Amino acid sequence: ETEPLTSKKDVPDCSKGEDCKENGLLVRNPKSALRLVEDGNKVHPSQGDKGEAAQISNGYSGVQSSVPCNGEQQLMELEDRETWSKKIDFLLSVIGYAVDLGNVWRFPYICYQNGGGAFLIPYTIMAIFGGIPLFYMELALGQYHRNGCISIWRKICPIFKGIGFAICIIDLYVASYYNTIMAWAFYYLISSFTAELPWTSCTNPWNTRNCTNYFSKDNVSWSLHSTSPAEEFYTRQVLQVHRSNGLDDLGGISWQLTLCLLLIFTIVYFSIWKGVKTSGKVVWVTATFPYIILFILLVRGATLPGAWRGVLYYLKPDWQKLLATEVWVDAAAQIFFSLGPGFGVLLAYASYNKFHNNCYQDALVTSTVNCLTSFVSGFVIFTVLGYMAEMRNEHVSEVAKDTGPSLLFITYAEAIANMPASTFFAIIFFLMLLTLGLDSTFAGLEGVITGVLDEFPHIWGKRRELFVLGLTIICFLGSLATLTFGGAYVVKLFEEYATGPAVLTVVFLEAVAVSWFYGITQFCNDVKEMLGSAPGWYWRVCWVAISPLFLLFVTCSFLSNPPELRLFDYDYPYWTTVVGYCIGTSSIIFIPIYMVYRLVITPGTLKERILKSITPETATEIPFGDIRLNAV
Repeated sequence: ETEPLTSKKDVPDCSKGEDCKENGLLVRNPKSALRLVEDGNKVHPSQGDKGEAAQISNGYSGVQSSVPCNGEQQLMELEDRETWSKKIDFLLSVIGYAVDLGNVWRFPYICYQNGGGAFLIPYTIMAIFGGIPLFYMELALGQYHRNGCISIWRKICPIFKGIGFAICIIDLYVASYYNTIMAWAFYYLISSFTAELPWTSCTNPWNTRNCTNYFSKDNVSWSLHSTSPAEEFYTRQVLQVHRSNGLDDLGGISWQLTLCLLLIFTIVYFSIWKGVKTSGKVVWVTATFPYIILFILLVRGATLPGAWRGVLYYLKPDWQKLLATEVWVDAAAQIFFSLGPGFGVLLAYASYNKFHNNCYQDALVTSTVNCLTSFVSGFVIFTVLGYMAEMRNEHVSEVAKDTGPSLLFITYAEAIANMPASTFFAIIFFLMLLTLGLDSTFAGLEGVITGVLDEFPHIWGKRRELFVLGLTIICFLGSLATLTFGGAYVVKLFEEYATGPAVLTVVFLEAVAVSWFYGITQFCNDVKEMLGSAPGWYWRVCWVAISPLFLLFVTCSFLSNPPELRLFDYDYPYWTTVVGYCIGTSSIIFIPIYMVYRLVITPGTLKERILKSITPETATEIPFGDIRLNAV
């Protein structure tokens, strides 16, 4: 309907009200014009009225700033943003981020605890109406606006910019304890390079008189106070929790774990320091290797005696459980934390996509792969638990009492130690845990890096390597408390309080800001610009109502029933609950603080301040031929 903007053909004189191109100018009316430089690198305001937006014939509007273009201050630099080398790099990065250690230990435990096969019903419902729509929303936002978690709010709803700062703080909290769990796995990996695994016998210096090896050929009796060699290796050699009295007396720092964590952060730094073009290559190993190992362990587990008992216990449905509210809360929480919206990662990764990439298809593929991985991991774990129950001559429920990391580092490690070729299976298992954790760490830090670099490009834009180095050092120093003899207690506290309610609150406000303030119609038009078709009524209803209610439901359930923490034989005192809520609040407090700050610095009456604060202030670049237009 119009001449291409890059056309060299002269356009005849246009009548009043029509668009015309004259000497490089695309003019809507005499009062306002947007000069489009032919090389497509910069956009300058015309000499007309600065406050008006120049309407362009294709439906976009160029938002003009009052900042003069005098060479010292430019309206907007449209430099080419780094993109993924290949589409598969992006998919593997997102899959690697979503599929983490929680898929291996948390989902199987949550599933059998909440009705076995019956749990798959609320899990699927929560995925369809809560998890996947939020996952898709973040990918679409990041890809369209091409910004990190902080600066993207200038293009959506500026008053909610505090969400970006809250996300960065949450990501730093996660980095301070999540990598410590990988340090434990690394310690196990190094210890596995022996002919006899060190957690198979009770003759080691760290063992106590209660150590009982029921896999030995001698007849042994298992008493109430008996402990397995694997449990004592984990608690007394790796963690050394017996040298701490609890959170009020953490004890010294374990130098072995410190060296393990230092090596992990070194690997992380050199994997992400150059951007997504390097991390996109690393995930070819870290995202695919776990699936090879899971398949090997699944085949091995299925051939063990008693494996069927574990599978039966894992999947046997308890339909009465569906009547319990807790089951639905657990299903909602599991799918939400498994897919991982709210950490700024999906925004960051999608921002490096090409504009017309099919993020709808990506959302469906990656979320499906994530859910199936959780389900298959249950078979990997429970075939081994069935084997353990067979060897102990106990019910599977007695063997599966360990939860969280203990399920991997005690129960599963013990089962591996008593298999043929135990050294081989131990090495590949703990190597799998490392790779599962590494790409999740890459993603979490990339969320912070992209957010800060996009917000402060004049400071860090050309100093990415230096910023990443400083960030990894900060994360390492922040992890020192988790490296103490009582560090496991700190990890548990952070895992329960630092991220859970804070991330739920962040994503709830994010969904509200996009659907109700930015506008669901505008958001769907943005998606249509990228994909060629607008989202249907199902997605609109989920984004406007169902997903926010889903988040509100989970958040209120958590706050009304705070978890009573217990680890090993240590019961967390009441004051730790207060500390936990303070840690969680310390991140989301940035949201109301920024709202107040925004209203204070904005000129005008209160009504004018509010209207300006909820109106997008920065243009979004839209690819159009050989140039980019700025549109809202």
